[in-house]
Amino acid sequence: CVVPDSSDHEPTRKLLRLIAESGNASFLTVLKTFGDLPSPGMLSFPKKGVTLALDFPMTGKKILNFLERLDHIVREEGGSVYPAKDARMSPQSFQSFYPNWKEFAKHLDPKFSSSFWRRVTR
Repeated sequence: CVVPDSSDHEPTRKLLRLIAESGNASFLTVLKTFGDLPSPGMLSFPKKGVTLALDFPMTGKKILNFLERLDHIVREEGGSVYPAKDARMSPQSFQSFYPNWKEFAKHLDPKFSSSFWRRVTR
């Protein structure tokens, strides 16, 4: 995900606090920053802020519910989750993270479809 940075780093702290309290352990974690160079794509992920990449083992509904809680924080903070690295993002999250999705959809070939697109645009 990417969340806006602030002087108190509160968006990042909220995510890390929830992870610590949950007892879930990420076997790969990467924390870095994105600069303010704008990305012109309608569904582009990069934006100024702090990125946090996490890999959790698939433990069924428990982890899926936990990831939705993380998504909720990201939505509240005006961030987004990287769709290319995600296999379970809800339509609500995708449409919040990528408000230009309807404009993008106008340019799609109606004969083209994917499981991802059907899942996040219903």
